[in-house]
Amino acid sequence: MTIAVSSPVFNEGDQIPRRFTCDGVDVSPPLSFTGLPEQTAELAVLVEDPDAPSGTFAHWVMWGIGPDQSGLGEGEVPTGAAQGKNGFGRRAYGGPAPPRGRSHRYIFEVLALSEPLRLAEGASAGDLRRAAAGKVLASGRLTGRYQRG
Repeated sequence: MTIAVSSPVFNEGDQIPRRFTCDGVDVSPPLSFTGLPEQTAELAVLVEDPDAPSGTFAHWVMWGIGPDQSGLGEGEVPTGAAQGKNGFGRRAYGGPAPPRGRSHRYIFEVLALSEPLRLAEGASAGDLRRAAAGKVLASGRLTGRYQRG
C-alpha cells in the first residue's frame, strides 16, 4: 500500500524553500498524508539525504505519531511522538545543508506501522528501520531538492 505524502510548500522534485533549511529558520515543512490503512497503530517519519558525501544522512527521525494524524504542521512534533537522533546529533529536525553549489535530494518518508515501535528516545534512523521491519503496513515519500548558492 502507498501513502500519498505532499506539502503545500513544495511539490515532488521541487526545490525546498529556504525557510525549511539550515540557511533559513531550519523548521520542518508542513506535510500531509492520505491513504493510511485502517489498522495503522502509529506513524513514523524519516527525512534523509541519500546524496550526502559519507552516505545517507538522517535529518529527522520521529515515531509514535498517532494514526489519526493526516499531516504535520510547520515545525510540529505531535503530542506523544518521540524524536530520534539525526545526523547532526540532535533529537530534532535538522534542515537541508548540502555543500555549496551541489543539489541534494531530501526524502520525506512516512511509515504506517501495525504496532508501536517502543524505541528509546534518541534512537537512530537505522534503529527505527530495524524496529519497523515486518511492521510496515504502507509507506509513502515526498522528495525535495536543495542547493545552496
